[in-house]
Amino acid sequence: MNLDNCPRCGKLFAKNFRDVCPVCIRDIDREYQLCADYLREFKGAMIGELSDQTGVSIKQITKFIREGRISMVNAPNLSYPCESCGTLIRENHICDSCRARLVKDTNQMRRNEASKANTEEERRAAERALYRGLSKYKDR
Repeated sequence: MNLDNCPRCGKLFAKNFRDVCPVCIRDIDREYQLCADYLREFKGAMIGELSDQTGVSIKQITKFIREGRISMVNAPNLSYPCESCGTLIRENHICDSCRARLVKDTNQMRRNEASKANTEEERRAAERALYRGLSKYKDR
């Protein structure tokens, strides 16, 4: 039997297919039902309004969206914060500008690593040539 502490409430529980204890599962399901009922009544609600009216955290609402429990199709104004900068988005985990910045930074890091490797290889080649030259003069 796998025992674990619930990350939500801290209680010890027998770990099953969910990562939270049965009490928290019921609380999460209740929170989902509150959100779903509110969105049925107010389709144009934004995430801040949904959070304020239901008492469910924006983080939990975002989790419902990512799990597919709350559909973005039926809620045209619903969006959630980018994980990097907090800009409101409707798909993926990060916004387009953060994604572009990450790609740019990754490419720059690769270029730096490649140039560092080339510089290191050039230095070693120069040292080998120097030692070869010294050994020729040494033999004379």
